[in-house]
Amino acid sequence: MSILVTEKTKVVCQGITGKSGLFHSQKCREYAEECQPGVGVFVGGVTPGKGDSEVDGFPVFNSVGEAREKTGANTSMVFVPPPFCADAILEAVDAGMELIVAITEGIPVMDMIRVKSAMAGSSARLIGPNCPGVITPGVAKIGIMP
Repeated sequence: MSILVTEKTKVVCQGITGKSGLFHSQKCREYAEECQPGVGVFVGGVTPGKGDSEVDGFPVFNSVGEAREKTGANTSMVFVPPPFCADAILEAVDAGMELIVAITEGIPVMDMIRVKSAMAGSSARLIGPNCPGVITPGVAKIGIMP
């Protein structure tokens, strides 16, 4: 068994300005703050074209690479619509994210075949798509668990 979420995990949400991305980012931040006050597991979000803004205290960046550079993020939670999710996952891989948790359901199978092929040789670990996320009790959760 692997522990995927630790005190060193720094998460950005791809799709944070969408309804689901923001709602679940807020809930994940609340859980992490209850477990580890002041640690700051959730460090921002990514929505192309909405960079240099803020949503509910989360800084928003135009790209995962920019978010990683400015926040030290090493994990991405993906709440991107199905037609764009494969590209969002690949952007996270290209940015050097260690863990990518794709919550999105309904991604075309052919898109995920392309993602699997592109991830060959990468050190990134993909959980999902269409998963509830991951949790380390007492540390943080990434996803849609209640």
